[in-house]
Amino acid sequence: MHDPSDAYEALVQFLYRAPIGLAQIAPDGTVDMLNPMASNLLMPIARDGGLDNLYAVLAPIAPQLPQLAAEFRDASGVICEGLRAPLPPELTAPGSPQVLAISLMKLDGERLMAVVTDATLEVQREQETLLRRLRNAARTDALTRMPNREAVREQLQHLVARPLAAGEFAVLFMNCDRFRQINDTLGQAAGDELLVQIADRIRGALRPPSDRIDAHSSTGQLAARVGGDEFVVVLDGMRAREDAERVAGRILDALARPYRVQGHEVVCGTSLGLAWGAESSHCGARDADEILRDAGIAMVEAKRAGGARHLVFEASMRERAARRAGIEAELRQALAEEQLFVVYQPVVGLLPDGGTDYAAGVEALVRWRHPVRGVVPPIEFITVAEECGLIGAVGDFVLERSCRDFMDWRTRLGEAAPRLLAVNLSRAQLGQPGWIDSVRRILQVTGIAPEQLQLEVTESLAAQDQGIQQRLHELKALGIQLALDDFGTGYSSLSSLHLLPVDTVKIDRSFVSQADTSRHHQVLIEATVKVAESLGMKTVAEGIETQSQADVVRAQCCAKGQGYFYSRPLPSDALLDWLASHEEATA
Repeated sequence: MHDPSDAYEALVQFLYRAPIGLAQIAPDGTVDMLNPMASNLLMPIARDGGLDNLYAVLAPIAPQLPQLAAEFRDASGVICEGLRAPLPPELTAPGSPQVLAISLMKLDGERLMAVVTDATLEVQREQETLLRRLRNAARTDALTRMPNREAVREQLQHLVARPLAAGEFAVLFMNCDRFRQINDTLGQAAGDELLVQIADRIRGALRPPSDRIDAHSSTGQLAARVGGDEFVVVLDGMRAREDAERVAGRILDALARPYRVQGHEVVCGTSLGLAWGAESSHCGARDADEILRDAGIAMVEAKRAGGARHLVFEASMRERAARRAGIEAELRQALAEEQLFVVYQPVVGLLPDGGTDYAAGVEALVRWRHPVRGVVPPIEFITVAEECGLIGAVGDFVLERSCRDFMDWRTRLGEAAPRLLAVNLSRAQLGQPGWIDSVRRILQVTGIAPEQLQLEVTESLAAQDQGIQQRLHELKALGIQLALDDFGTGYSSLSSLHLLPVDTVKIDRSFVSQADTSRHHQVLIEATVKVAESLGMKTVAEGIETQSQADVVRAQCCAKGQGYFYSRPLPSDALLDWLASHEEATA
């Protein structure tokens, strides 16, 4: 049998050498037994250097212990476990415990056991884990679970800073060509679902490793979502630019396939810009943001070229982007300082008896009188206005100003004034919340009758988007006339013309320009006029420049004509002079 004294000695030795602090106390906190580790941990916080009462020693960092013990009614059990108690800075020194973990157990009615440990390293590890998780969350897109822009910037900054001999890299910047229309038509939930599918396809297209350099190189592929419908892929360890272009083609092919979103089949092409690491550096890009910007510039160029393609960044693209940025800044100033103005191109009536109604109507067109450059052609700023989101403000300015001018003509000329005002609409205006109310307000403040206003949308815009068609019906409900502009160049056809809520079809100038030389174009004009008439719609031939073209469209029974043959766009006062001259000629 073992000697009981040996067992007791072993227990004492265990308590003495245990790497945790152990203290047996009475219900009032009086210390009955304390091992050396407990003394080491508690001595720095003992105010008078005494360790007679545990509650008194721990009062500065755990004052709740006496109450916890008093409220514990069971005969025995755990009162508290792993209670964290940070030590005040004045009670700590470098390398000493910063946080104590305290557990308190009731042994019986007269004895309690306290366990005190140094939790400093454990707390630090937990904090590091939390910081790492927070950092990962801050670098992850919540919707697609892809890395985000910050993660891309970190990766690119690392690639830019390393020696050139370490390998070459490329940045692919992608933007969906029709995401906004899909999001507006099907709703945000469908848009989010589409983005998740796009992310999955990008990841899937990157899985084949054949485009990487040998295994000894630092290779890698990072796919990220960096904004609404914008994605970036960073390709590291590429052999040549052609390899990166092959990856770009594979991604575009994957993204071009139809998607299934909430029961709808959706096609959403993608524009992609490629910045090749070495060439970006040669072109002046020195950090992650500049390389991302270059890839984004190439993406915009791909979109401007028609979309659903990729283009490689060139320095000349940056120069064009800078010019567009300059135009954008000046255009914002032009709106604020009223540098924009409106000119009016007459739309004449082609009467059955061979006569011409010169007061049939006008089309309002915007111009920009730049303080230095003079009058800026619309081709130089309309596209920039569309890209930077200013086209809505420009369009609203034209609408209100032209309505005011129209009513001024009515006051000055009476029945001799133009009878119809045509104004072009943009997608931005039709997609703007509350815009129909803005139109209603303009009708009220200017006094123009709704039937005297004709709002025009392009064929492709009216035919593609159900949401746009709903807005067109809302405009029709106000009594406004609607026209389909550039007919023959978009997505609709004569067979679907009856589906569009329009009163007038404007035959595109590309047909009219060959009307006097091409039988094929004459037949197209004739068919359009007949179908439009059968649907109760009027027709306008655009871009008439010669007498022979005017004769052909008149022979085809077009109701109205417009073009340089009759007049170029004119400022308001010049328009009135033009009307007066024709009134005198026919008097």
